[in-house]
Parts: sequence; C-alpha cells; structure tokens
Amino acid sequence: MKNKLKPFILASLRFPKSISELLELLRFEVEERTLRRWLSLWVKEGVIVSTGRLKTTLYHLTSNGKNGGSSKLKFLKELSESKAQCVRDELRDLWTHASTSIEGNTLTLGNTYDVLEHGMTISGKSLKEHQEVVGHARAIDILYEAVYSGTSIDKSIIFNLHRAIQTEYILDIYKPIGGWKVEINGCRARHEIDGKVKAVYIEYAHPLDVDSLMQELIDYINEMDCTLITYENAAKVYSKVHSVFVSIHPFWDGNGRMARLIANIPLLKAGLVPLVIDSTRRLEYISALSAHQIAFQGELYIKGPENTALTTFCQSCYGTTIEIVEEGLMGLKRY
Repeated sequence: MKNKLKPFILASLRFPKSISELLELLRFEVEERTLRRWLSLWVKEGVIVSTGRLKTTLYHLTSNGKNGGSSKLKFLKELSESKAQCVRDELRDLWTHASTSIEGNTLTLGNTYDVLEHGMTISGKSLKEHQEVVGHARAIDILYEAVYSGTSIDKSIIFNLHRAIQTEYILDIYKPIGGWKVEINGCRARHEIDGKVKAVYIEYAHPLDVDSLMQELIDYINEMDCTLITYENAAKVYSKVHSVFVSIHPFWDGNGRMARLIANIPLLKAGLVPLVIDSTRRLEYISALSAHQIAFQGELYIKGPENTALTTFCQSCYGTTIEIVEEGLMGLKRY
C-alpha cells in the first residue's frame, strides 16, 4: 500500500506542499517519519527540491527529475551558500513582517524572526497571526521557486500563492481559496479635496471579468523584457503591476499581500532584490493607491495610466532591501 502512495505523492508535488499538507492529502495513511524519509531520499536523488526551513519547508517536483529551480537567488550569487541563506532569511523576515503588518498583524519583526527561525509561539498573539506569518513566508518560497524554475507564470502559480497566505480552511463557496472571487467587492477610501476629507466608494473589477483581466496581467508579466529592468526603473514596474492587481482585486481576501508578492515577479526575473513596502508608512501607501483609483476608476488595467505617486513612494522604500544585500556583500569582503 505504501509503495502505491509514492507516485501519488510525486504527482501532487507538481505544486509546492508542506509535510502537513501532504499528510492531509494522504489521509494520514502513512506515518510522518516514513513520509519524511521518502522526501529526504527524493531530495538527495534530485527528484524533488525543498525550500524554506522548519515550519516553512516546502517540497516541489523538479523538471524531468532535475533541479529546475535555483538554490541561490541571482542577487545573492556573489555570496557563499551559508551567507546567502542568512541574507535570504533576513529578507524573508522583513518582507513577511511588513506585508502582514500592513494588513493588521501585530507580530513585531522580532516576533516574526522567532516564529520563522525557531518555530516559537508568541505569548498573547493569536493563532491566526502566527499562521499569517508562516503562510506568507511559504508564499515567498513558492514565488522564488516559480521565478527561477524558468517556467512562465500562470494562474495555477497565483492560486498556489493565495492558498499559502490564507489562514481560513473552512470550505465556503463564497470565499474560494486558490480561486477567483465570486462576489462583487469594493472599499471605502479616504479622499481629500481642497482640505475637505470624505469617503469615496471604489468598486473593483466584476467577478465575471476577473479571469480575462488577470490573464492580461499574467501575459503582461510573462512578455516583459526583464533585461531592461534596473534598480532605477524597478519601482515603476513594481507599481504598475501592483496598481493593476489591486484594481482587479481578484480574490475575496488577501489581495494586498498578493499584490506585493506578484509585483515583485518582474524584479526577481531581472535578478534584482525584492521591493518591500515600509509598513510604518502605511497611510502614505494607502493614499497613493486610493487617490489613483478614485481618479481613474475603470481605467486602471494594463493600458491604464501610471500611478506616479505610488512609483515615487515605492522608490523611497526600495533602499531597505538593497541595503540588506549590500551589507551581506560587505560582510563577505571583510572575511
């Protein structure tokens, strides 16, 4: 019986999965230690790859039994493997903390490190907040693997990212996880005109239009000449993809975290450091998004106008992650 499960496991690893996800998929018909032994052997044989550490570890089938991804990110290629892993983890912690914090998660950067690095639980913090952090870190690994596997981005990858960041697992046809929204959604945004502040309703793309609009965005990303993306124009590329994604708002929940993941795909393809939004400047960030959406509702898809305010804001945030990598490089030179 156990040997019959192996082909099923390998087939399911076409998309990254954790130990717990595999056990659930297998209906716990195999012991965890046995599953770990199989996975370890397949990693050694090059049949699958593992990414992440501790609770964030994911296993993924490689292309034709060979490692189709990259064990080291392009912007870390000058570092030793151990140093590159340290910098990668630091970027993961910052990116995860910043993105979840913007959405209301109260775990600090230090808490995030403790959860992801040591598998600790933080006293007084909710299970949901811990799950959000672990899920986002897993999503980063999925994103890295997708970008460096050499395959084109498609809907299945985006759905897999959405599954990773979601903490709710109760089946609800009105709240699909790893699937486009089925209900109309929108939000009230703060808008200031001549010193007067009022709330304006922003309606996102209709559910029936989401699939075609997202396909346009996916095609736009895949067809982009990433060799032309530099640190000077990266924020412009990031803000374009980000603005289009949030204007579509394709999911019932998690669109902000998803936008900040998806917008980094062109940058990573270009071999650049990911851009992370500064969570302490949340109001500036939201204002740059909402003002643009209010001014150009219905015109914010691929052919829509650029969000110059968001581009300027993103450019001002970019230095943080660049500095982390530069410090890693300087550390290498010192030793």
